[in-house]
Amino acid sequence: MPKVTYTDLEFIEGLKHNNHAALRALYKKYYNLVLKYVVNNSGSSEAAADIYQETLIVLYENVQKPTFQLNCQLQTFIFSIAKRLWLKQLRNNGHTTRFKEDGEDDLVDVSDELTDHLKKESDIEKMNVCMENLGEPCKTILKDFYIYKLSMEEISDKFGYTNSDNAKTQKYKCLQRLKRTFFDE
Repeated sequence: MPKVTYTDLEFIEGLKHNNHAALRALYKKYYNLVLKYVVNNSGSSEAAADIYQETLIVLYENVQKPTFQLNCQLQTFIFSIAKRLWLKQLRNNGHTTRFKEDGEDDLVDVSDELTDHLKKESDIEKMNVCMENLGEPCKTILKDFYIYKLSMEEISDKFGYTNSDNAKTQKYKCLQRLKRTFFDE
């Protein structure tokens, strides 16, 4: 029986190795997220399908790069790509209408949204640089906890800490170092 659920890392590995089952599962898992966003923001279901297809192509191309590292949840990465593609399409089509964010009743101007999005992308880029410069074991501990969702017990075992409280203390210290680095630059 084919595997039904995949972790973010399994999806990435599946894309790297052209695993069609992983691709089909990935397509099904996040399609509704993109569909809802596009339809709620001046788009049709056909436009959402096109944007999602483009999103998966961008994801696939990124995953094939030897330097690719997933530094956030896959859902966040996919949504970010889809949102950027949709905003670009709206801008290219001369859309000056206002549209709403998912879950918001207030309307937001497209140009303001694009500016906010670019700022967030810049912050993510800065965070990635800070994470890379953080060093070990901090970089791995924080990724294991926040991105790969490992428990403190699993992290404790992985790094050989005597108990999960010691791992939690180390994670806290690492997070404080990351915050100082991020906000001091």
